[in-house]
Amino acid sequence: MLDISVIILTYNEEIHIQRCLNNISDLAKAIYIIDCFSTDRTLEIAKQYNNVIILQNKWINYATQFNWALEHAPIQTEWILRLDADEYLTPELKLELKQKLPTLSNKYTGIVLPLRRVFLGKTIRRGMPQIKLLRLFRYGKAISEIRLMDEHIQLAEGETIEFKGEFADDNLNNLSWWSQKHIGYAIREAVDMLDIELNLTGAAQTDEHKQISTQALQKRMKKHQYAKQPLFWRSFAYFCYRYFFKLGFTEGKEGFLWHFLQGWWYRTLVDAKVFEIKKACGTDREKIKRYLKEHYNISL
Repeated sequence: MLDISVIILTYNEEIHIQRCLNNISDLAKAIYIIDCFSTDRTLEIAKQYNNVIILQNKWINYATQFNWALEHAPIQTEWILRLDADEYLTPELKLELKQKLPTLSNKYTGIVLPLRRVFLGKTIRRGMPQIKLLRLFRYGKAISEIRLMDEHIQLAEGETIEFKGEFADDNLNNLSWWSQKHIGYAIREAVDMLDIELNLTGAAQTDEHKQISTQALQKRMKKHQYAKQPLFWRSFAYFCYRYFFKLGFTEGKEGFLWHFLQGWWYRTLVDAKVFEIKKACGTDREKIKRYLKEHYNISL
């Protein structure tokens, strides 16, 4: 085993949790399930593994829950891996970790890992750049930044290094579940767009100075440019760019559904939320904050 603790945030993940735990139980010294009171068999399954420790905490948001885990879990390893229940490490990444992690220079406190996107059972390669995320870090050297959406691990000190092996995001739920989840995401993404445009919280203005992965920072700066483009036109243009210019159409029916749903439908829904809020409040920041609290229970 490697000197790694894995933190997995769960709520009703019985469809994924066994696959995830089977994948990492032979690699990590400890696996911390931070559960927000699941009502399915998630915890029953997790209790079958000797190196799994279960903690429960009320859900606020992903970043707050993860940081709570860092503070309250009895972590005794040098490294922490953030993993979602619907994710797993590829054999190539597991081998790379075994070969490189024990002798890695102390100057590296974070490890950036490439993401393999799996949708409806198909790996999607074209239409989007390879996503690389800081998911592995030395204990005490990083926390999750506090955001409503698109939160990343942020280093407090040290440098990052990139590994080549991928981890996979492979959700097994059906499209109805996927769509409903993205309806929930849309309001948070809309608030993020409004924050960039109108400086609702001030957090978006400090993005370029954060010590997150280089690609995550570049993606966020592109998001700032995207937020300046006209509503609805930008989501259509984004889909065309991904599907035609970045060759998303070569990924078959699964690729079409992925780029249409995630690149156009979802982005259009975000714009619809922005339009709704602006129609009710204009660009009055205080009025927008009151509207978000009243209609979506979001406090800024």
